[in-house]
Amino acid sequence: MGDFIFRISPNVVLGSYTASRLGQFALDYGSKYMVVLDPVLKEVGLSEKILQPLTDHNISYFVFDDIPPVADTQVVEQALKLARDAHVHGIIVAGGSHVINVGRAICAMYNENSDIYSYIDKTVDVNSLSSPLPLICVPTTMRDLFVFTDQLPLVDSRNKRLNLLKVQNGLCKLVLFDPNLSVSLTENQIESISLEILCVAIEAYISQKATFFSDMFIEKALEQLGYALGASSSLTVTTPKELLLSQGGMLTSLAVATSSIGTASLLALCINSRYNILRSLVTGILFPYLIEDSSKYKLDKIAKVARILGYANSENTAEECVEALTSNIRQRMAKVNLPTRLKELSVSIEQLSLAVEDAGNLDLINNLPRSMNTDDLFDLIKQAY
Repeated sequence: MGDFIFRISPNVVLGSYTASRLGQFALDYGSKYMVVLDPVLKEVGLSEKILQPLTDHNISYFVFDDIPPVADTQVVEQALKLARDAHVHGIIVAGGSHVINVGRAICAMYNENSDIYSYIDKTVDVNSLSSPLPLICVPTTMRDLFVFTDQLPLVDSRNKRLNLLKVQNGLCKLVLFDPNLSVSLTENQIESISLEILCVAIEAYISQKATFFSDMFIEKALEQLGYALGASSSLTVTTPKELLLSQGGMLTSLAVATSSIGTASLLALCINSRYNILRSLVTGILFPYLIEDSSKYKLDKIAKVARILGYANSENTAEECVEALTSNIRQRMAKVNLPTRLKELSVSIEQLSLAVEDAGNLDLINNLPRSMNTDDLFDLIKQAY
């Protein structure tokens, strides 16, 4: 088990209709903001839930929502110039992970003289970053893998490679989870994101960086996810599914900050960066293969996961627990017609090999449950192709 170092700093607010208090919270850090908004929120009529509370509290703001599905350094540079020209007091960002990463990049780089490529190319020391601009994050997809960490995933527009930049501790001041903002998601999207949260939770649970602290978060997250996914039946649980998923996603995100994401998430990030394929779809496809591989050296922990989720009980052997878990994952994917093979995503094995190379160049590969190189990662890709 890795050393326990606790450095999570933002305030966290979770609950139904908490977005209506955004204006109240924002006033703690300033009265002039740039709002980085996921364009999907406007399309589904949810943008006013973010903007109206700011208007009600007389907060000056302007909206930046020119964000493609894969937000790269070019988008960050554009948004950064707008923020600097407006002399904002802080950034409010609402949306999926790619949008939140844009907001985090703006705040991290706002007071810097060098451009962002200097940090990607390591011609400037990342440890010399100035104080960041205050940041408020409103995740709308029930999780964010990096918001509680000092790592920033950023796609280089020059080559579409994923980079992980080290940013300032305490970059984010507030993370606000409002499950009502996920009501626009389709059944397939909710199922896909739910499986991704579950996969990330298991990755953090079996990571070489896992601690007793991250295990505590994960075990509670698994309990909430079990109820949300209908595996753990209880007449006393009346909490809405979207709230359970938000709770599970928040706890998983917190655990990742003291542990790490794993193989499936690492590959999904790199594939998404290069080919604009939804991260949750890739993670879901790789998930059962990750479980089968991990059970060879983390059998007891994987079995415990199945029991916490309610897919098995104490009378089942560890091997039966693993089988029950993988079978349930595959059944859930088949039930809502999610893709089960990478080839269904219109990407070739040759293209995937480039994403594997990208993954091998990231420091995250050192946090996987076992020592792995690009050959091992490619073997997993081939199994799932």
